[in-house]
Amino acid sequence: MARRSASEPGMIMRIANFRLAIGMIIAAGMQPLLAQDYPAKTIRIIVPYTPGGTADLLARTMGQKMAASVGQQIIIDNRPGAGGSIGADLAAKSAPDGYTILMGTVATHAINPNLYPNMPYDANKDFAPIVLIATLPNLLVVNPSTPAKNVKELIALAKAKPGELAFASAGNGTSQHLSGELFKKMAGVDMIHIPYKGSAPALTDLIGGQVQLMFDNISSSLPQVRAGKLRALAVTGPRRSPVLPALPTVAEAGLPGFSITSWFALFAPAGTPAKILIRLNKEAAKAIASKDLQQQWMDQGLEPAGGTSDQLAEFRRIEAARWEKIVRESGARVE
Repeated sequence: MARRSASEPGMIMRIANFRLAIGMIIAAGMQPLLAQDYPAKTIRIIVPYTPGGTADLLARTMGQKMAASVGQQIIIDNRPGAGGSIGADLAAKSAPDGYTILMGTVATHAINPNLYPNMPYDANKDFAPIVLIATLPNLLVVNPSTPAKNVKELIALAKAKPGELAFASAGNGTSQHLSGELFKKMAGVDMIHIPYKGSAPALTDLIGGQVQLMFDNISSSLPQVRAGKLRALAVTGPRRSPVLPALPTVAEAGLPGFSITSWFALFAPAGTPAKILIRLNKEAAKAIASKDLQQQWMDQGLEPAGGTSDQLAEFRRIEAARWEKIVRESGARVE
């Protein structure tokens, strides 16, 4: 009987299938090991805004704490544009291995999906929630040369000069943008929206007088108020801020029912292993709970959060529904 050759098609297929099976078994076995050894290299936090804003501040201060705890470097990668959508899309399309995570915001995960007609990512399906980091109100600030000393005077000024006052924002779709649009709608005034790629360049132009007002995260505009470079008129949240207790809310100052709060949270690309998500939640929550970090954030008007990834998922779902209503009622449009 002739000896069968290993080069025959049947034999080749059996060898190939055997090798494939062994490879799959090894790969499956490596997944828990990879998660267990995590992190083994530098972690990148994508911040979808320019340096100097609240998202950047949170990422850097929390990243330092987390890096010291996990023993690996954590770098901040600023990718501004499209109200945070450019950076968020980059994170969504990154490898789900825990080495690229996103500093998500109310804009990237609640506002933009309701504002932009063609989103490059799905805020729900393309991300795995990690932890809610902090919440804060926006601050209504004006250039000191603006004659308005309070909300009612600002409304009167805007009505006297329809289409002349310009308000800056950190970009289309941000809570700063929507604060201005809701203000316009509720006050019945016409103002021009000037979007920037983050709070820092917007504040620079506001201080320089290129625009007259802005609704900005309190943490980034508060130093300018304290330095006398900007005048604060009100906060946008449902209650007064502990760092500016004498300052009224917009609702108290003339627009009953007005309430907008910003928030920040960590997200990973969908498909990131559960063990890695648990580790990230643990490390982030530990950083958020540290007394020195909490005090630093609270001194800037932030309210530290925390909690589980499931709690963040439910929070995002509720926020998306709430902002759908705000976007619709404000009449906001992408410019």
